[in-house]
Amino acid sequence: MKKALLIASFVAMAVSGVAQAAGDAAAGKTKSAACAACHGADGNSGANPLWPKLAGLHPKYIKKQLHDFKAAKRKDATMAPMAAPLKEQDIEDLAAYFSSQTRTIGEAAADKVQLGQSLYRAGSSNGAPACTGCHGPAGGGNGAANFPGISGQSAAYVAKQLKDFRSGARSNDMNSMMAGVASKLTDKEIDAVSQYVQGLH
Repeated sequence: MKKALLIASFVAMAVSGVAQAAGDAAAGKTKSAACAACHGADGNSGANPLWPKLAGLHPKYIKKQLHDFKAAKRKDATMAPMAAPLKEQDIEDLAAYFSSQTRTIGEAAADKVQLGQSLYRAGSSNGAPACTGCHGPAGGGNGAANFPGISGQSAAYVAKQLKDFRSGARSNDMNSMMAGVASKLTDKEIDAVSQYVQGLH
C-alpha cells in the first residue's frame, strides 16, 4: 500500500511539473513587450526585413532558438543579451504566444519566382535537395521534427540565414543539415529561393 502511494505521489509530482512548464500564451503576450520593438507586437516584424517573423513558428522551434541564444550555440549580438535573463517558464510562455499568432505573407519578386519555385520544389542542379522535404509544400514546416515553418518569412532574413549556414556563421542546425544544403547554393539561387519563400503560403 505504501509503495502504491509513493508511486502515485511521484506520478502526481511529474504531472504537476509538466503542467507548470506548459506555455501560457496570455503570459507570453505580456512578456513579449521587449520583443515587440524588433519582432512586432504580434510577431510580424516589419521595421527591418533582417529581423525574423516569429508569428506562427512552431513552439518547439522558438524554444530551441532561445535556448541556443542563451547557451551561445547561436550567435547574435542583439539576441544574446535578450535571451540571457529568460527563465524556462518565460521561454515556454513566449513560445506559446508567438506560435499562436498568424503570420502575414509578403510578395515574391516576379523575376525570381520561376527559379525560386524550381529550387524549392525540385532542388538545385548542384545537388541541393528540395526544400519541400523538410519545410513542406506550402512552407508550413514540421513541428515534430523541429523544421520551422518558413512561408511568408522575410526574404532578406531567409537569405542571410542561408548565407550564414553556408559560411559557418550559424551552426545550430540539426546534424549540419542546413549547412550542407546552403553549401550547394549560389548567391543567385539563395536570393531566388528566399524571394519565393517570402510569397509562399
